[in-house]
Amino acid sequence: MASDIIKGLGTTLREFGRKPVTVSYPEQQRNLSPRFRGRHALHRYENGLERCVGCFLCAAACPADAIYIEPAENTPEQQVSAGERYSRIFDINLLRCIFCGYCENACPTGAITLTNQFELAAQWPEDMVYHKEQMLDASGVADRGNAADWYPQPPEETPQSVPARQGYFDGGGASAAAVGQGDLESRKDILLGSEFESKG
Repeated sequence: MASDIIKGLGTTLREFGRKPVTVSYPEQQRNLSPRFRGRHALHRYENGLERCVGCFLCAAACPADAIYIEPAENTPEQQVSAGERYSRIFDINLLRCIFCGYCENACPTGAITLTNQFELAAQWPEDMVYHKEQMLDASGVADRGNAADWYPQPPEETPQSVPARQGYFDGGGASAAAVGQGDLESRKDILLGSEFESKG
């Protein structure tokens, strides 16, 4: 019994002079890895169009069945995304989500990424269902999330074929060609496809 007390005191004395490793949360925040998987975000193109074309690939890839999508058709009067359709409703149930990133990998237009936001506590279960309006980039903001950290670009000197070249379908231009649609004007004077027509 006395030997156990001495061992315990020895451990206390050994650790006494060491700097504590605890973090005084929330006053202090830990530095998270850029590839940390937290709350989801939906992104836009630089011209303001939504990247999501309502193709359901993220919902199909989700092993927890946490994603619910209702698509709607784009019209000439209301062009929301670069494809024929856009996601009118895009809900993610974070109580079911396992933050595996499969939705991020499945998306052909880079519309969804997982952010570093981990403060997701809520009092009621229904508050853990995040809607499109809560995850979508603000109007005038075009973000790529942590896609660059997960999928680094190849060196510039390395020739990449189309569509194998990264950044063609999910780059700055509004292109939904990855899901069988065409390109839309990303700037007033240039179409994404004209870059390749001029080189051809």
